[in-house]
Amino acid sequence: MSSGSAPETVTTTSPKPVPAPRDKVLRDMADCIRFLSMDAVQAANSGHPGMPMGMADIATVLFKDFMRFDPADPHWPDRDRFIISNGHGSMLLYSILYLTGYPDMTIDQIKHFRQIDSKTAGHPEYGHASGIETTTGPLGQGIANSVGMALAERILNASFGDALVDHYTYVFLGDGCLMEGISQEAISLAGHLRLGKLIAFFDNNSISIDGATSLSVSDNETERFRASGWHVQEIDGHDTDAIRAAIVEAQKVTDRPSMISCRTIIGFGFPTRAGTQKAHSDAPGPEEIAGARKLLGWDAPPFVIPDDLMRRWREIGARGKPTREAWVARLAQAPAALRAEFTRRQKGELPSGWEAAVLAAKKQFVDSGKPIASRAASGGTLDHLFAAIPELLGGSADLTPSNNTKAKGQVEVKPGVYGGSYVHYGVREHGMAAAMNGIALHGGLIPYGGTFMCFSDYCRPSIRLSALMGIRTIFVMTHDSIGLGEDGPTHQPVEHLAAVQAIPGLDVYRPGDAVETAECWELILRQHHRPAFLALSRQPLPMLRADATAENRSARGAYVLHEAEGGPRKVTLIGTGSEVQLAVQARDVLQKEGIPTAVVSMPSRTLFEEQDAAYKQSVLGPETGARVAVEAGVEIAWGRYLGFNGAFVGMHSFGASGKIGDVYAKFDITADAVVKAAKGVLAKIG
Repeated sequence: MSSGSAPETVTTTSPKPVPAPRDKVLRDMADCIRFLSMDAVQAANSGHPGMPMGMADIATVLFKDFMRFDPADPHWPDRDRFIISNGHGSMLLYSILYLTGYPDMTIDQIKHFRQIDSKTAGHPEYGHASGIETTTGPLGQGIANSVGMALAERILNASFGDALVDHYTYVFLGDGCLMEGISQEAISLAGHLRLGKLIAFFDNNSISIDGATSLSVSDNETERFRASGWHVQEIDGHDTDAIRAAIVEAQKVTDRPSMISCRTIIGFGFPTRAGTQKAHSDAPGPEEIAGARKLLGWDAPPFVIPDDLMRRWREIGARGKPTREAWVARLAQAPAALRAEFTRRQKGELPSGWEAAVLAAKKQFVDSGKPIASRAASGGTLDHLFAAIPELLGGSADLTPSNNTKAKGQVEVKPGVYGGSYVHYGVREHGMAAAMNGIALHGGLIPYGGTFMCFSDYCRPSIRLSALMGIRTIFVMTHDSIGLGEDGPTHQPVEHLAAVQAIPGLDVYRPGDAVETAECWELILRQHHRPAFLALSRQPLPMLRADATAENRSARGAYVLHEAEGGPRKVTLIGTGSEVQLAVQARDVLQKEGIPTAVVSMPSRTLFEEQDAAYKQSVLGPETGARVAVEAGVEIAWGRYLGFNGAFVGMHSFGASGKIGDVYAKFDITADAVVKAAKGVLAKIG
């Protein structure tokens, strides 16, 4: 079901009967989740009580009998992961975190659900509180994240063994998640890879915001999962014995992921809203809550958990401590080199001396001196980096030879064989991006994956969430302009660079030659808490730099590649990526005509924006001078650097199919056009 507010509908006012529990104690424990959820939603006057009330029995059995975790050490690497893909039901997660004793999830936080600066946001947000494994809300993201987490677990298990890495990934999902296309990409990938430590619980309540799910979907979800290679069971989601037996059975299946379809009643316990779309969202109202208290036999006031039930929940939270301590002992007893490598990776630290790989790549490019596409330069840099940083996990959406994302020495991950470091994601761009987020969140690996830049639109929701979470996911986007040529406007990104630069917290890079490409990789890997978007050319680019030193000239986002000669600077030409060469060619013409001209390469506008005003001024030159930018994309946001008198040479429409040189000429993105624009600005400013 999608998140949002349910429309007013006419429903029966007679109380709906509540099925008798198999286990009264478990029902009471589940009711702790139900009443915390409905009380919090009522206090906030907004939220989604239906899912927490419907899935409370499943969550109770899962945490009581199966989940391996320790609130005292919420980041314990070998803990089980728990994700709610149907993130609008966030109060289920918050309730469990409070009940099991996570220190930063207090009853005060529950009372301030959906309030500014609380840890209990409307949808779970990674980093807000311990125990929130990922940010969910956009439906389908959580199931795809869970695939990445489960894959990371298996890959690390292959490297470090059962003693250090052997845990499950559990994910709750709803019908809305399964309607979203990303779910099929994720389900298919997980089934193909045979991720046997992944167990999904489908909240099969047949209700969406508009009404019955039959209004819009008639898929047989169990057969859909089976067709993708999953082990599938169907149970009553309120029968605690059935829930327990299903999880036990799912854990026995080691060669396939498992889906447990749980037939549930949305808003279980509501007297008039249960089983209807009105249970999905909005505050239920005092009368409905009073009716639920009567139906479920709950006498405690709002936000109060009876002592005996709180004790039972806190015992669940405390139960994981001995298991964690045994794991800590195993880590201490592991061979020193293995222990050190595992610990380093979990901290997100890079191996000592890894920067030498970047320097080696730069020297290789400079020594060659040959033109090279930045996508190929990226591949060449990765050849050096992978040898130095074994936790790099590469991949591509069925474009490996084009993206140049597979480094020398990388072995492919295959179904049931996880000792590799390269994933063939198939034509599943959205699923790939979300799975990479899950891998990054899991820890121990640094994921990067490639596709054509025009298909970043397919990845965009996951790219946005990576930035929102501040995680180390690397998106390698090749064929970054009209420079891809013959494939034409369907594949030529024109607006895409501006679109991703609008995402807060996303570092965007577009290097102008091979040396800059290596430098961009260095900057990307140095950043632990921000994702990166690397835009790379299809076409060969000339070597603009001959300095293969340890200095990273790209580190501040933009720099003066060539200073003006023959007098004070009159013109500043700013280029990015494949168009920096045009700025250099134009400078040669202007300098010969006696016009002192500087060229600025701007491989990362994002990083440049973080610099102080004095540095920006030193790079861009005097505001009284002429500034021209050249980039094979749309003009949006260039005005901040060009001012009122500047000029832009770039795209103002979609592209065209043809030879690369002919396409650039058709849209007048040439050195001659840059020269003409500079002279035009000079004439205007006198």
